[in-house]
Amino acid sequence: MATKKVSMQQIADAVGVSKYAVSKALAGKEGVSPQTREKIIEMATGLGYFRQHKAAGRGKAQTGNSESSESASLLARADKRSVAVLMPGVRHQTMESTFWSVVVRGIGEALDRLGLGMLIITEQSAEQFNRVLRPEMLLGLIGVGEISTSMLLEVRRHGIPFVLTDHEDPLVPADTIFAANGDCMAQMTGHLLALGHRSFWFLGDTRFSRSFGDRWTGFRKALEDREIGMDPKQDMLPVAGAYNEQNLAVLRSQVEARLGQDGAGPTAWVCANDEIALMALAVLRDRGTAVPGQVSVTGFDNIIESQRAEIPLTTVNVAKERLGARAVAALLDRVNDPERPVEKISLMCELVVRASSAQAPV
Repeated sequence: MATKKVSMQQIADAVGVSKYAVSKALAGKEGVSPQTREKIIEMATGLGYFRQHKAAGRGKAQTGNSESSESASLLARADKRSVAVLMPGVRHQTMESTFWSVVVRGIGEALDRLGLGMLIITEQSAEQFNRVLRPEMLLGLIGVGEISTSMLLEVRRHGIPFVLTDHEDPLVPADTIFAANGDCMAQMTGHLLALGHRSFWFLGDTRFSRSFGDRWTGFRKALEDREIGMDPKQDMLPVAGAYNEQNLAVLRSQVEARLGQDGAGPTAWVCANDEIALMALAVLRDRGTAVPGQVSVTGFDNIIESQRAEIPLTTVNVAKERLGARAVAALLDRVNDPERPVEKISLMCELVVRASSAQAPV
């Protein structure tokens, strides 16, 4: 039985706008607010509007000589020699970051080996992004870090193959590349348990990123396996993952509120990334607390600053260049086989033990 075709009128009725507005939004034309455009595209996606158009395109491609159609498809792809890297400057996702810049370098080197060019797009609004996007020139797109739903919906609307690194969106399913955040944080927590630590804090806001949430889950599971309970309200200090004066002040105030001037706290501070760990070292130094004599501090990511700190950080090394290179491989797989199931790819990391962790104090 044939599936009933989704019409623009159905989308308009569901959203509560005119058919004219739906037509303009789906064509990427001016005259519709970004919020309305996002609602229209979300509704069209949910109703299967884009899937039916993709199926219609496949039907046309399958008519006539299949061999010549495949050759034409390969030729069309050969004309597209560039990949867009979408990296909006949110959550400090910029080329100044010693984490994200290395991921982008891994993408660039992998593309260069394939003879493909790279175009970096840093737009933060879907409207501006749509103006600079040139789908006819692109083989595909790689999202680096957090990307707004509205931007991802625009990428999907244009039919551009894409993958995401360190981010996923429940409204826009896509191939994703992550570090094995939960498993690797569990390994770090196991390292501290082996050193005799039994009292812990987790430093990091789980709302900051998907990775932070996964790291908290791995940390908590490792403790629960040892029957050590964790109370998020008492044992988590929610702080954003960038080292700056504002976040440092937030962390300092949280520590003071819980410990006072001379209070004793947990012997292990497990941080969601290295930048938080570096702020923790600064707070402990100002309090006159010895690291690692009184408190062990651990990070995650192994950025350059973690090695150069006054007390080098015990951390988890994320293979950042490999993260980028793997995203390129996943994109090419998607280009060559658009109908393959969506994949979530997880790359294992490596524990790096340095001077900031030691045996728990007696």
